[in-house]
Amino acid sequence: MDTSTSRIVECAGKLRFDDLPPPVVHDCKRRLIDAIGCGFGAYHSTPARIARKVAQRASRNDGSAVIGAGFATLPELAAFANGVMIRYLDGNDTYPGGGGHPSDVIAAVLAAAEMSGAGGREALAAIVLSYEIYHALFQAACMRDSGLDHVFYTAVASAVGAAKVLGLEESRMASAVSLAVTPNIALHATRRGDLSMWKGCASANAARNGVFAAILAAEGMTGPGRAIDGSHGLAELLGNFEAPSFPGKDGPYRISQSNIKRYLSEYHSQSPITAALDLRSRIDAGDIVSIVIHTYRFAWHEIGSEPEKWRPKNRETADHSLPYIVGAVMVDGEFSDEMFSEERLRDQRISAMSDRISVVEDPELTKLFPQQVPCRMEIVTKSGGKLASLVEYPRGHHLNPMTDEEIGGKFLELANRALSPTEANALLDRLWRFDEFKSVEGVFAGTRAKEKAL
Repeated sequence: MDTSTSRIVECAGKLRFDDLPPPVVHDCKRRLIDAIGCGFGAYHSTPARIARKVAQRASRNDGSAVIGAGFATLPELAAFANGVMIRYLDGNDTYPGGGGHPSDVIAAVLAAAEMSGAGGREALAAIVLSYEIYHALFQAACMRDSGLDHVFYTAVASAVGAAKVLGLEESRMASAVSLAVTPNIALHATRRGDLSMWKGCASANAARNGVFAAILAAEGMTGPGRAIDGSHGLAELLGNFEAPSFPGKDGPYRISQSNIKRYLSEYHSQSPITAALDLRSRIDAGDIVSIVIHTYRFAWHEIGSEPEKWRPKNRETADHSLPYIVGAVMVDGEFSDEMFSEERLRDQRISAMSDRISVVEDPELTKLFPQQVPCRMEIVTKSGGKLASLVEYPRGHHLNPMTDEEIGGKFLELANRALSPTEANALLDRLWRFDEFKSVEGVFAGTRAKEKAL
């Protein structure tokens, strides 16, 4: 195996639950809770319905559960269906700067853990491991810089996490890595222009492919021995790939450095939303003449530069549209992801407010990114007055973390869209005690989502 694969396999072999510091275990449970909450929040979305319909075609009693659906299926299809739910509302955690959403690996680990009969401790260790692999790959090469999508990290990290709970030995773990690396180079076209449903499903597909790679390797399938560092491998394609390195058991662990979202919206809108809420509390929407959003280059490029962002046609584009999001906050005086509904997309008040908004890159703010995710917002009023607000670390950033109570509150708010309050509270309690369960299946057993009319 090549050097990079060897390092990944070595990390997978060394990382054990008993070596994890209690704060890291707790941070892992916080992200698990957040991801599952996002999943139930999106349960009734069209992409989630499609994913469950496809998964049910392979329904089987000895499979992995589609969470909330009351049936089990092939592990890879469960990873896809659950992954679509976790990701679709754009509410799960992130590594800013093109690093994507590491909690996308959770669907893969849970599906493989149920397949192998693993318990909560084993699954938590595999999730922590997957975050390590994910972050290391992101640091080794930003796929976005080559026109490729960050879901590549999800595919490889999911394969390693799934292989961990399946108990694969070194050579088969290496094959799982190779079988995830070689066929899973995805295009960044997923996230440009008018966005489609696939924007919220691409990472679920990567998780599916990661699980499938691990299952193939478990059965003895081999992959190219030098898929990363060898001839015509990943390093040759990217040109700037450096072999990942990993911390010892004392850390720091990268899961604790992912940023959780307070609001169900693209991460680089979190600071602008916070600034907009601050300013809106001090002014009436009717008094606003113009708004200038000063931000760093990445945010400007991703969610504030394309003309489609001023007239989004669907949820996928709207939750990646800085002028639309800020315009809606100014009109409503609050944030709710109801602003992304089809009805609100046609709201002429939001369109009119968005037309008063300019998004500009501030070179000084660009220098602060990604250590900070800053935004400075300025409003000019009808009387000629000016208001300004500066946000450096939005709530949920690992340097401005949400409390456990806030994490739980977000979970219940989202889970109540699909579960009864009693079921949602009971599931939250079980997730906080996830490491106590001998079987991952037991955590979700009996949790059935309420059906909703189409």
